[in-house]
Amino acid sequence: MTTENSTPTENPTDREASPEAAARRQAMAALARAEPAELDSMLHALAPVPTAIDLRAPEVGLVMLRGRTGGDGAPFNLGEATVSRAAVRLDGGAAGFSYRLGRAPQSARAAAIIDALWQDAGRRLAVEAALAPVRERLAREAGTVRAETAATKVEFFTLVRGED
Repeated sequence: MTTENSTPTENPTDREASPEAAARRQAMAALARAEPAELDSMLHALAPVPTAIDLRAPEVGLVMLRGRTGGDGAPFNLGEATVSRAAVRLDGGAAGFSYRLGRAPQSARAAAIIDALWQDAGRRLAVEAALAPVRERLAREAGTVRAETAATKVEFFTLVRGED
């Protein structure tokens, strides 16, 4: 998009639709669900890690969970959830962010550091390799849930009587 007497600017929806943004979103989702021990082993595997400065110190707070009746009805407040968040900037200039369910501020900081490392094109493959075991565990867990859910599936059918 261009405006008069200005340079082209990036449309926010274009940035969100880019393959790199989608890949980062997937990496951040895996980091949000990684166990603390998995995050520690990832940082160890990615060593040496540049010094990280806290943009937002790790903190714990509450978020309101909202739902919708039937998925598209009127919104309602479902309840609150505890969330940890952190934001860091590495010596190279990359900023990393993390939000995680639960009370784990140090895990949120570790995930933010890994997010910042992911943004460095030279380290991205190493970060993706370190994330692979987490993604495999999450896929196994999702498969288990699907199998347990499928086992409870009920087939309904209608009997038609011959008297019309």
